[in-house]
Amino acid sequence: MTGHGTLVETTLLLGSPRAGSRTAGIAVRLVDELSLALAAEGVELAGPDVVDLADIGAGLPLRASRSVPLGPETERALDLVRRPGLLVVVSPTFKGTYTGLLKLFLDMLPLDGLAGCVGVGAMTAGWAKHRGAGDQYLRPLLQELGAVVPVPCLSILEEEFEDVPEVVAAWSRRWAPALGAVARHLRHHDLSAPEVHPLTGARAS
Repeated sequence: MTGHGTLVETTLLLGSPRAGSRTAGIAVRLVDELSLALAAEGVELAGPDVVDLADIGAGLPLRASRSVPLGPETERALDLVRRPGLLVVVSPTFKGTYTGLLKLFLDMLPLDGLAGCVGVGAMTAGWAKHRGAGDQYLRPLLQELGAVVPVPCLSILEEEFEDVPEVVAAWSRRWAPALGAVARHLRHHDLSAPEVHPLTGARAS
């Protein structure tokens, strides 16, 4: 796990198709609270680089294909997401799972494209029956792509939006010890992802 000096690189991936959403605001709060909680565990986070799919969604190809060229914004977004460090992925719940926009973007990553990342997932939802969507769908997706996802996803229902500061702070404090232990381990082991083309999966020689 690399960083600026002793700082852990941090990327925030926003999966909402709507700019300025409540979910995006919660995501920023989550990174802030994680930074405070992890500092208490001896892990200092660099300021997050934000990949907002609401900004680049129109430029994404309709499907992942090696024959479709990627624009510079998409290439940069993929590089940031694949960068070893802390990757926080936040999405609203659409049709019981994460957004199609998020799935489209992550489908552009190669196998093990998130190797070297410590993943943290969070989802907002309108109904209590969807509270487990993060652990049921988002967490396995990140793991399938090679990320280490050591803690359960944060789930916040719309009825809890007024209590977001307290909910996010409590969740961050609860899981910071586990996240910190994994981050320290990866920081001392070079688990960076290999250089590969984002769509073809071909490794650099």
